[in-house]
Amino acid sequence: MNYEIIVRLGFFLGVFSIMAIYEYFFQRRTLTTPKKVRWFSNLSIVFIDAAILRLLFPVMAVNLAQIAQETGWGLMNNVSTPYLLSVIVGVLTLDLVIYLQHVMFHTIPAFWRVHMMHHADLDFDVSTGLRFHPIEILLSMLIKMVVVLVIGPPFIAVLIFEVLLNATSMFNHGNIRIPINIDKVLRLLVVTPDMHRVHHSVVIRETNSNFGFNFPWWDRLLGTYRAQPSAGHSNMVIGLSQFRDAKRLTLPWMLALPFIGDTGTYAINQRGKEPEIS
Repeated sequence: MNYEIIVRLGFFLGVFSIMAIYEYFFQRRTLTTPKKVRWFSNLSIVFIDAAILRLLFPVMAVNLAQIAQETGWGLMNNVSTPYLLSVIVGVLTLDLVIYLQHVMFHTIPAFWRVHMMHHADLDFDVSTGLRFHPIEILLSMLIKMVVVLVIGPPFIAVLIFEVLLNATSMFNHGNIRIPINIDKVLRLLVVTPDMHRVHHSVVIRETNSNFGFNFPWWDRLLGTYRAQPSAGHSNMVIGLSQFRDAKRLTLPWMLALPFIGDTGTYAINQRGKEPEIS
């Protein structure tokens, strides 16, 4: 399985480097907080997440898919279907599950506590796409492993999905400028930065929209799609109304946020006033 790690690491470093360079030359929004502090914290989380996953999960979703194939676990390993179709269905099913997982993390208060660390970033760039609390990463891996056991997708489908999820998370969090006409076409096939940036708006009704990571179709089909932020991309406020102190962008505070932070009224099942941010 060494090549699986090499493939994932190669795509991670490649996409991150491309997006970082793209942001430098074609910045969409002016950053409001020091990049040095944010990037140190957001990148440190990646290494912490990876270390915890490797420590607690000797077998993860990709490995489990191969085991499932060898032992005949899962629906797709017991139904005769063309291999290419199995790969496509596997990738799409996993992507739909991650969309539903994202909605769940915005719906259940206990899960929102964990997920709000991702939204507490005061700016929006490629590093935000890596900013997930270790507890959320562990829960997400458990969910993906259950799906792999139930549907039994081909090993390559899970590998493709994991690479796509990581790559598109960095892409759709990019602080990059894409011409409007190109963005309109792109967002028919993939979640673009302008589409996902709406999800990071401080406005509650916008935060609870555009949940997709890879493909934009689930938001459109299930009624959670919002085309643009009400204030426009240049003027919109990023983050959560209850966390506006730039001093809280440090790594220790990020890790402690689910346990000590105010959840606000962002969970979908709550009814709160829209925040007023000057």
